[in-house]
Amino acid sequence: MPDLLLIIFIHGFKGDDSTFKDFPSRLQHILSETVQGTITESIVFPAYETKGDLNNAVQSFSDWLTTITVQKEVAHGGAGRARIVLCGHSMGGLLAADSIYEFVRTRPNENAPLWPNIIACLAFDTPYLGLHPHVFTNSATKVADYVQNVHKTTSGLWGAFNQPVQKPAAPAVQPVGLLPPSPVSRWGRWAPAALAAGGALIAGAAAGSAYYHRRDIESSYGTLMEHMQYVGALWDRDDLTTRVRHLAENEARHGVIFRMFYALLPSSLPTHLSSRTFCILPEPSSDVIRHFVPARNTLAEDEVRAHISMFDPGKNDGYYQLGFEAVAVIRQAITGDRTAAHDSIAESFVEIQVEPVDIGGEQRADTSMGDDNDLLL
Repeated sequence: MPDLLLIIFIHGFKGDDSTFKDFPSRLQHILSETVQGTITESIVFPAYETKGDLNNAVQSFSDWLTTITVQKEVAHGGAGRARIVLCGHSMGGLLAADSIYEFVRTRPNENAPLWPNIIACLAFDTPYLGLHPHVFTNSATKVADYVQNVHKTTSGLWGAFNQPVQKPAAPAVQPVGLLPPSPVSRWGRWAPAALAAGGALIAGAAAGSAYYHRRDIESSYGTLMEHMQYVGALWDRDDLTTRVRHLAENEARHGVIFRMFYALLPSSLPTHLSSRTFCILPEPSSDVIRHFVPARNTLAEDEVRAHISMFDPGKNDGYYQLGFEAVAVIRQAITGDRTAAHDSIAESFVEIQVEPVDIGGEQRADTSMGDDNDLLL
């Protein structure tokens, strides 16, 4: 009887079942055609709530994976027949990593085999080491530019219906969320935090509209806090580094291949002197750098667009190459041949020009970030 290969896709923060578009079916088709004696099936983990404690989502996914594995193995001829590859986009990669750790940790004993039989963890632009601080700086700048343009436009329209009167130029309107905290309203207290957690607050048609609707916004305060708690995992440096170490150790000890395909915008003179990424990368000299694979995109305007359009061939000219490389890693996980992958990954990283930036005393790859879209973390 043929072997069974299950490729499980997990969306990230604010994602849903459509996050991966046709990517799962394409991988299933290629693997079905190229891996002999194996039935391949791609399954997208149903949309789940991305709020509250990340551990709750991990438990929910682990239970679901256990159930679906049992169902598939029973239908396919018996326990232990399914090999599983977890594919997580953005924070879905954190969920995958933590689930693997739980399955490893809860084995009956250290010599017991890993079940479900997870053979690989493929992450796509998952911020395992956090988001670069330029994510927030450049996002705020774009919002400020947008609001200033709106102010200029509305001022021009107003002038068309009135006789021109010489008045001092109105100061540029600052974006909501960057205003100094108010001693009365909660808006000034939570808006900057929301900007940091989600990337960028979208300015309305006019900045004042947000003020007049502040009560509606504040009514969603509890929901916002739950979402911030979920993405709060990105700010715990100890947990971030421990998670990556566990992933590397699981590959060495249990054969669970770990790769993180990160969106890379190559340098483009004279605007961008160095490459840009959505995620903080490990040090080039780090032992874990070999697990991080660049996924180039020359069409995206910035890192956020590269992040959310990773699975859109119309907006990512590296889409098909990403698919081929993902297939190659899965094939290596099946055959157990990992040497070639490590060599190619090391070579590809050497080609990347990076500028170090100091983050809490550590050197990280310099990137820039910003968009007027919500982040799909």
